Amino acid sequence: MARQAQQHTPQQPITSGFGHGTTAAQVLEGADLSGCEAIVTGGYSGLGLETVRALVGAGVRVTVPARRPDHAGEVLAAAGLGAVNVQAMDLGELGSVRAFARAYLESGRGLDILINNAAIMACPETRVGPGWEAQFATNHLGHFTLANELWPVLADGGARVVALSSTGHKLSGIHFEDLQFTAGYDKWQAYGQAKTADSLFAVELDRRGRDHGVRAFAVHPGGIMTELQRHLPREEMVAAGWMDGSGTVREGFKTPEQGAATSVWAATSPQLDGMGGVYCEDCDIALPTDASSPLARFAGVDAHAVDPESAARLWDVSAELTGANAFA
Repeated sequence: MARQAQQHTPQQPITSGFGHGTTAAQVLEGADLSGCEAIVTGGYSGLGLETVRALVGAGVRVTVPARRPDHAGEVLAAAGLGAVNVQAMDLGELGSVRAFARAYLESGRGLDILINNAAIMACPETRVGPGWEAQFATNHLGHFTLANELWPVLADGGARVVALSSTGHKLSGIHFEDLQFTAGYDKWQAYGQAKTADSLFAVELDRRGRDHGVRAFAVHPGGIMTELQRHLPREEMVAAGWMDGSGTVREGFKTPEQGAATSVWAATSPQLDGMGGVYCEDCDIALPTDASSPLARFAGVDAHAVDPESAARLWDVSAELTGANAFA
């Protein structure tokens, strides 16, 4: 991909022509991305699988890092995507992340697109690595380390990096005083912090990377029923209004094909050339949250998730925790 000039991008829609119901395949209709290389974490289930399907359909060579590579390979083969390169990686173990990145660099492959898609949501209290809270560690710190370890190929290709956030960011800012929830665990506060962290990561990576042609975007894919909800009992999802008592999902939720669209759009669209560091939804740059709107919980981006000072602070803290910082 071509290098893109340094520029601050307003958090305002650009009228992309796509919307809530657009699918990933529609975003890439007619596109020929032959020769491009992509990495999609979690690329063998839910949104990730549909993201990979759309990219492969446009000619992209995709690598999927997976905690269970044999299982991932079987799923991808069953989906007709057996040519996808699957490699072992566990985002909750930084040694595994570094080993994957080292092997990728040694492979000689370039990298045009990195989509940090894998995530866990509202899980029971779980500790990984040196006692880190699992949602923050997996959703943010693992991906932070991955991007920094892959920096040589990201910068060489002027890549785009997409970090999947969600409206979960509206549940919590960053608990800088207790990132690991040692003083008391709340699964939704922890998820909210992790999704805010994903957005802030994109803001700061874009600021640091744009002089090298690397641009980064945060993405809310929409509400979609996937394996992400595996830790939630049906009663909780009914109480949240996501479905009725019979399990019928409420109107407004997206299909996985629709949910993958904004990631694919942010990763590939020429409409975004020269842009970055913004939060996107429904295949466009999102508006700031309108606190007076009845949709404030579900639409737009809260200021704390795109705040440049918080983004810079989180980067420094993450670098200290992980020992990964391509810009040190």
